[in-house]
Amino acid sequence: MTRNFLFLLTLVLGLFLQSCANDSQTETADAEATAMEAAPEAAGENAQPAIVQPEAPTGPTTNISFKEVEHDFGSLKDGDIARHEYVFTNTGTEPLIISNVKAGCGCTAPSWPKEPIAPGANGKILVEFDTKNKPGPQTKNVTVYANTELGTHTLTIKGLVEPKG
Repeated sequence: MTRNFLFLLTLVLGLFLQSCANDSQTETADAEATAMEAAPEAAGENAQPAIVQPEAPTGPTTNISFKEVEHDFGSLKDGDIARHEYVFTNTGTEPLIISNVKAGCGCTAPSWPKEPIAPGANGKILVEFDTKNKPGPQTKNVTVYANTELGTHTLTIKGLVEPKG
């Protein structure tokens, strides 16, 4: 009888300890997930950063109209720097503020006006594409963040990069 009691007590104690270990693992996983959201670079080299959505405009919004939103460079040589200016107009009634312009990759570099664009005024966003080591058909996107009703606008460049001879 004592033997059965000790066996049963050992079994219950083992299950209890296993349960505590699972809770500890869950708490550790939760802590790691929270740490990764707060500071993705500290969460480990294989960690995926939390997706950060752009903030919606908080002040008055306006409208923007681009002369074109897509430009085809045609055929380019490997190593060329292709440049294109996207002309836009503030078609709203409030000053247009472009808060950021982000390229989809490191081979594309945008520059934009940092000062507000008055209603009815024009501006330009310059996009440069470095074709070095990018042979074949290329399509690159640039996202414009502004105080417009949409909040974001996508500009596209594309072309065919011919490999070095």
